[in-house]
Amino acid sequence: MNLEAVRAIYLFEMSRTFRTIWQSIVSPVISTSLYFVVFGAAIGSRIDQVEGVSYGAFIVPGLIMLSVLVQSVTNASFGIYFPKFIGTIYELLSAPASFLEITAGYVLAAATKSLMIGVIILLTAFFFVDLRIEHPLWMVSFLVLTCLSFSLFGFIIGIWAQNFEQLQLVPLLVVTPLVFLGGSFYSISMLPPVWQTITLFNPVVYLVSGFRWSFFGMSDVGLGWSLLAILAFTAICLATIWWIFRTGYRIRS
Repeated sequence: MNLEAVRAIYLFEMSRTFRTIWQSIVSPVISTSLYFVVFGAAIGSRIDQVEGVSYGAFIVPGLIMLSVLVQSVTNASFGIYFPKFIGTIYELLSAPASFLEITAGYVLAAATKSLMIGVIILLTAFFFVDLRIEHPLWMVSFLVLTCLSFSLFGFIIGIWAQNFEQLQLVPLLVVTPLVFLGGSFYSISMLPPVWQTITLFNPVVYLVSGFRWSFFGMSDVGLGWSLLAILAFTAICLATIWWIFRTGYRIRS
């Protein structure tokens, strides 16, 4: 593997992040802090506990997942779409770098940005609620896997998109609603039985549930199902990217 190519793409993308740090890092953290104020104070005053956990602490994993998923998709999609937009992607394709190295550079940079935001939000949460993490290694593992898998997904979106409207379509109209409906701010056990069954078809439920388990030792679905879901999603994204570079779908035309 050409590690120098991976390093060059990674450093280029990371430098763009620090040039726009207010938009890339500060803005998502401020937005999430407002969620703590609104949901923790307004709704938390009416909901004492959820399955033995204070509501303010209960929503922390969901808020982190909301930010991480959206930022992973957005960062990765914009990272690969911009070279397509200005035409420099042909220079990238002609460079001595394989599709794996190109993908690794962009995806690792997007995942690093999302991981930074997730960690900052987690640290911010300690100022608002009394938070415990029962399984810190599992928490880090879920966070890293989520950043990587959804950065791969964002990379696919960036290649698929033909304009800036399509680039924003999936994060705004697909990812965000799935997170809100995926048990981020409530336990699916609070839903009627029919809706509990329907919610299980939402893949984000498994991510939020596994991540919340690492904090409080409680989940809506089994830990094994959560791991299987995220690994299967990662495998599908990798297979799709391989097919894209093999066929040149929306890259060479």
